[in-house]
Amino acid sequence: MTAGTGWSPTATTAAFSAALLVSALAGIPLGRVLDRRGPRAVMTAGSALGVTAVAALAAAPNLAAFTAAWLLAGIAMAATFYQPAFAAVTRWWGEDRVRALTIVTLAGGLASTVFAPLTAALASHFSWRVTYAVLAAVLALVTLPAHALALRAPWPPAPPPPPRPAGGGRSVARTRPFVTLAAALMLNGFAMYAVVIALVPLLTERGAGPTAAAWALGLGGAGQTLGRTLYATLARRTGTTVRTFLLMAAGGATTAALALVPGPYALLVALSVAAGMVRGNVTLLQATAVTDRWGTTHYARLTALLTAPAITASALAPVAVTALTTPLGGYPRVFLLLAACSATAALLTLTIPRRSRGPELSNAG
Repeated sequence: MTAGTGWSPTATTAAFSAALLVSALAGIPLGRVLDRRGPRAVMTAGSALGVTAVAALAAAPNLAAFTAAWLLAGIAMAATFYQPAFAAVTRWWGEDRVRALTIVTLAGGLASTVFAPLTAALASHFSWRVTYAVLAAVLALVTLPAHALALRAPWPPAPPPPPRPAGGGRSVARTRPFVTLAAALMLNGFAMYAVVIALVPLLTERGAGPTAAAWALGLGGAGQTLGRTLYATLARRTGTTVRTFLLMAAGGATTAALALVPGPYALLVALSVAAGMVRGNVTLLQATAVTDRWGTTHYARLTALLTAPAITASALAPVAVTALTTPLGGYPRVFLLLAACSATAALLTLTIPRRSRGPELSNAG
């Protein structure tokens, strides 16, 4: 893309990061709509917007139009990615939501497995513009009818919140447990996304070839899918606080191990898979964080508020990794810093009161 247009890699990457920021912000008002009306209108409109955005990327005549198309795609992401799907599954499947969420995330985990090689194959035979146009056609043929036709089940009413006691209650989003959990997810999300971004250069710095490093990253993605199959068992055997602490601490431990273990390659691959398994579990941890603590009454909006800082941190992670590598003296020290971020997040979760499903839920909206 940059070779064919003359646009700088920094500018094109910044356009994608801006789309993630837009997604984080757009998810909050869309969450209100999802809570009230269900996913069909939001996800169908988001699919149409996604088709428009990807087609606009394919046709972008200049960098400004390219950036504008990515910003449009950011709104489509908020309307079609995990958050609206999690809201739909949580309300429709009720007490059986963990199993249903696991199935959804297993399917979502195949996205890169299927479309990374497909996109690479397209790009090897066609220009990047034709590749984007083909992907826009796939979106139009698959997601539009799927959302319009398959999401027609009646939207169940939200369970009523607990009665407000004398003295009233604060909004959940302004309580210390909510803010602390959002901060922990932000730190941990930044660390996890930065690890994915920096894993290939870390391994090449350790002597692995580009292909071997890419395989390690890909196998880490497979570990992410495997990890999601284990979440239901973990949820049955641990409490909310313990589960949150353990997963964030495990993320910090695997990141530290990648920083400190120089090889051999097979051991580094095993650590990449272990880190992927933790990431897979954290996806489901975020999906159930609100229901585990504050119920399902305002699930979509509260989840959007809770994860917005983490999405923002993920958008900034590529820039941060690039900026930190030189002053810290290489990727191993960057990974140690990222491990410290996850460890701090884990410790933050221990400060959250065990009983966060208090009267504040009555004013969650």
